[in-house]
Amino acid sequence: MIKLTWHSHACILVETAGARILVDPFLTGNPLATVKAQEVGADYVLVSHGHGDHLGDTVSIAKRTGATVISNFEIATWLQNQGLENVHPQHIGGGFDHPWGRVKLTIAHHGSALPDGSYGGNPCGFLFYLEGKKIYHACDTGLFYDMKLIGEEGIDLAILPIGDNFTMGPDDALRAVRLIGPRKVLPIHYNTFDVIAQDPQAWKTRVEENTAAEVVVLEPGQSLEI
Repeated sequence: MIKLTWHSHACILVETAGARILVDPFLTGNPLATVKAQEVGADYVLVSHGHGDHLGDTVSIAKRTGATVISNFEIATWLQNQGLENVHPQHIGGGFDHPWGRVKLTIAHHGSALPDGSYGGNPCGFLFYLEGKKIYHACDTGLFYDMKLIGEEGIDLAILPIGDNFTMGPDDALRAVRLIGPRKVLPIHYNTFDVIAQDPQAWKTRVEENTAAEVVVLEPGQSLEI
């Protein structure tokens, strides 16, 4: 059994039999976060891109827990310069078999500058292969047609932004569901700030009326199991 907890925005804690995997830990300064950075545990931290609302508390969490950070080469190198010893660089299209399962970096249409203005390489999403399940965390992205190729993997859960303005909005996120064809969908990256305010229940209704996917809407701090 895999347990996923949504800590609002794009922050997801994935708990498997082998590890606690924390994605994009934006907690400090996040008005919707229900857990503090010093309270969350992690064995691995995954960073999709360099923006502060995704890189978030990576450095402090990794230093406190000793977690290994997985990101693209540019961000991994930058994190080493911040004093982190346990980093694992990957890049888009590349997968790696970690002790808890496999993760592959996918493309994402977004930006990736780091908080100090350093070059953060290309943004990415994450395709997880965990305990026989396939989970696609799109992270911050616009719609792209190659989502259809990701869907050919047979996705059990797609985690998709719906906030608009900085990422896909509800219309394009619905199109993404059609391309991917997942069994379940979790909407993220909305309502953290006024500019990305959305109604997830209205989106759930639209998706379930127009696709075969089940939409799971969580409140920050709530979990689902697959």
